[in-house]
Amino acid sequence: MTGDGRRMGIFGGTFDPPHLAHLALAEAAHDALQLGTVVFIPAGDPWLKSSEREITPGAYRLGMVRAATEGIFWAAGSGMEIDREGPTYSLDTVQAMAAGGNAADEWWFILGVDAFRELASWHEPARLMELVRFAVARRDGDTSPLVTPELRATLPGIDDRVDEVPMPRMGVSSTDIRARILEGRSTEGLLSDAVRAYIDEHELYRE
Repeated sequence: MTGDGRRMGIFGGTFDPPHLAHLALAEAAHDALQLGTVVFIPAGDPWLKSSEREITPGAYRLGMVRAATEGIFWAAGSGMEIDREGPTYSLDTVQAMAAGGNAADEWWFILGVDAFRELASWHEPARLMELVRFAVARRDGDTSPLVTPELRATLPGIDDRVDEVPMPRMGVSSTDIRARILEGRSTEGLLSDAVRAYIDEHELYRE
């Protein structure tokens, strides 16, 4: 489906590595909302998840994103958060993209329901809500309200800034993929061939 060039999606994440469920969510948002472009933006070298595990350097994660999106006319990868020094916030990213000459009239942040329900803990969420809409993927079988009472109380008007994106449950996780590569198991059906080739070329997730 061809989208409207004035409608842009922003898809942030660690992308360590980017897998087929990431691409499926981006495609679902692109199709449902008629987005002209979806920009995948790997998070900067980590400050939020540093206590959990060592994150793959940003240059490799950006390389995998570009491998994943190559040949997809509506998708692109950006290293803007990787190139920025210090903590990176979604609000800063949106403002930088708008100031950088992107001609979008409407912006959507693409994210899963769990991340969306944590929106109140983000940096200046009310300001971010003024600038973007939220394209939120709901898991199959999840019938709970998309907007929780707590989120509604913290961010009045949030209901009017959300678009639900239907997509099937895929059962794919970056954690599982990393373990599979480390253990020499197959990643067929989990990663694109281009991303797996990039991982093998650079010997990622081997230790």
